[in-house]
Amino acid sequence: MKAIKTILIAILLISQSCQSSPSQHPQVDSRLSEYQTAYFASGCFWCVEAIFESLKGVKEVYSGYAGGIKENPTYKEVSMGQLKHAEAVVVYYAPTIISYETLVEVFFASHDPTTLNSQGPDHGPQYRSIAFFSTENEKNTILNRISYLEENKSFLGSITTEIKAFDTFYKAEDYHQDFEARNPSHGYIQAVSLPRLNKFKKKYPELLK
Repeated sequence: MKAIKTILIAILLISQSCQSSPSQHPQVDSRLSEYQTAYFASGCFWCVEAIFESLKGVKEVYSGYAGGIKENPTYKEVSMGQLKHAEAVVVYYAPTIISYETLVEVFFASHDPTTLNSQGPDHGPQYRSIAFFSTENEKNTILNRISYLEENKSFLGSITTEIKAFDTFYKAEDYHQDFEARNPSHGYIQAVSLPRLNKFKKKYPELLK
């Protein structure tokens, strides 16, 4: 499946010069200024974006890159795994409807945080698990969730999620945004993304829009 995804991206990259470049600030709608933000990385951002967008209280989710060392990275650069960036998402949410604590719960419940530098069929540091925090409160929320999961032996292996202070988020190229919604019949979406989304929906129906 990774090969199918790679072939599609190679085709899309041919027309990349016509696409907008990654940017540090993903906000493109002034209405989003009233929402709070949360940042996560847990494998292919096509999958992660769709999961968080399914939640009540989430206004918008953008795919992008975070956690690395290069400004304005491109997908091609990140996919080589040399820049320390991970495929990530920024979640714009209304805290009166959904809490940061719930978002962290969703983050851990919607991927396998015990597989170091990989998620499903995708392998490399760009697919690693990262929970970014912007405040000490957020950091403690993440740590408390990990402690809860470990105490309850929620996973067979040890949690390898990186807990990282948020620095900068670079919005990914336009063709990555809402990819699952716009390409429902694509091989990778059918085989990997949709099963992952449906598995989450079945587990947390009360959180869905």
